[in-house]
Amino acid sequence: MNKLFFQHIFDKHQHTEPVPPTKEIANWALRIIRLLFPEQTKEYFRSEEEIEIQFKNLELELRNILISTYQCKDCNPEWKANEFFEKIPKIYETLRTDIKAIIEGDPAARSEFEVVRAYPGFYAISFYRLAHELHLLQIPLLPRILTEYAHSKTGIDIHPGAKIDESFFIDHGTGVVIGETTIIGKNVKLYQGVTLGALSVEKSMANSKRHPTVENNVVIYSGATILGGNTIIGQHSIIGGNVWLTKSVPAYSTVYHKPEIKVVEREIV
Repeated sequence: MNKLFFQHIFDKHQHTEPVPPTKEIANWALRIIRLLFPEQTKEYFRSEEEIEIQFKNLELELRNILISTYQCKDCNPEWKANEFFEKIPKIYETLRTDIKAIIEGDPAARSEFEVVRAYPGFYAISFYRLAHELHLLQIPLLPRILTEYAHSKTGIDIHPGAKIDESFFIDHGTGVVIGETTIIGKNVKLYQGVTLGALSVEKSMANSKRHPTVENNVVIYSGATILGGNTIIGQHSIIGGNVWLTKSVPAYSTVYHKPEIKVVEREIV
C-alpha cells in the first residue's frame, strides 16, 4: 500500500468526529427497556425515587450522546432528550398492548414474563418503538443504529420511520422486513419472512410513499411479499404464505398462493 492511501485514511480520521459505539447506544436503549420491563433483568430498586433517578440519568446520557453525535450538534440536545423521555409513558403503554397481542395470538405463549424475556418479536418491536420516537424528533443516526442493532440480534428489520400502531405481533420473525414508509394499523400480525417493501429503489423516490399500508386486524403469513406505496391491504384481510402482491386488496379479503404439489408413489424394487 502506498503513502497516498495512508494519507487518505488519516484525513478521514481527522475530519470524522467520534460517535459513541453502537453497543454503547444499544445498551442505553436496553437499560430503558429493562427499567420498563424488569422481567429482563435482576436489578432491584428499593424505592420509586431510585427508578426516577435512573430515568434522569438515562435522559442525561441521551443528551450527551446527542452532543457527541456530529450530525446533532445544532439540534438542541437538551430539549430533544427531555421531549423523548416525556414520551416514555406512552411508549410503555403501547408496548403493553404488543405484549397482550402476543399472548392472545400465540398458543405457545405461556406468560408475559416469557414474552418479554424470550420473544425476538417483542425485542425488535421494543427497539423500534424507542427508535421511532427519536425519528419523530428528527434526531439523526440514532434511530437507525438502534433498529439495525435489533436487526442484527433478531433477523427482524424494521425501519424507524415506519408507522406501526398498537397491538402489533411478529411471530417467529426471522427475515421480516418493514420499509421506511410502511403504515401498519392496529392488531396486525406478521409471520416470518414477510416483506413490506418498495416496487422501486430509485433514489429520486426517497421522499415519496414507497411501501404498503396494512390496515387494522390483518394477518400476513410467512414468506408473503407486499410491495408498493399505493398498495393497501384492507382491514380484517388474511394474506397467505408465499403470496406476491403489488396491488391493493379490499377489506375482509383472503389472498392465497395455490401451488401444485404432486405425490408419486415409487415402486418398491
